[in-house]
Amino acid sequence: MSVEPQELAKRVLRREWDSLSSSERRVIEHVLTRAPVTRDTNQEFTGARRFGERMADRIAAFGGSWPFVLGFIACLVGWLALNSWMLATGRRPFDPFPFILLNLVLSMVAALQAPVILMSQNRHSSKDRLDAALDYEVNLKSEIELRSLHDKLDDLRERGWAELVLMQQRQIGLLEQLCRAAPSAEAGGERAGWVREADSGG
Repeated sequence: MSVEPQELAKRVLRREWDSLSSSERRVIEHVLTRAPVTRDTNQEFTGARRFGERMADRIAAFGGSWPFVLGFIACLVGWLALNSWMLATGRRPFDPFPFILLNLVLSMVAALQAPVILMSQNRHSSKDRLDAALDYEVNLKSEIELRSLHDKLDDLRERGWAELVLMQQRQIGLLEQLCRAAPSAEAGGERAGWVREADSGG
């Protein structure tokens, strides 16, 4: 027995088909076709990335790693040590003591790294929203399946009660027939006993 999507939506979600969102419609259709709703968000999300998004993810991943922190510290120490050594040996350092060039480089790195990290965070936020949407679809399908199971169990229980009532009515009818037949059988047995007594007495 095939069920229409509109009928299932009205019976299970108590709403009309036109008022459902696209994800709810997709869940209803997956329930009817018995197709899985679950999807791999990581694969779906990484497969749709453009070149700039891939670069932003890689830069953000490298910028938040220990190799970047340790390498950055090593570059800073090397920069300071080289300029201090050149100043101590009487040579003219390329970045004298206030280290203005170093401040400029650090400012440029921070200015470039901050938007890249923000782009990556925005992508992670959209991935979290996709995860939440897929979780909602899975939960909705589970709820629909559970309601369908409850409906089937209720239907089976009602059929069982109907069969029990019918069987009880048949048994009552048989008992009534036995009760009606019992007095006539007893009377017939008494008459047969009188005839035997009369024969033996005569």
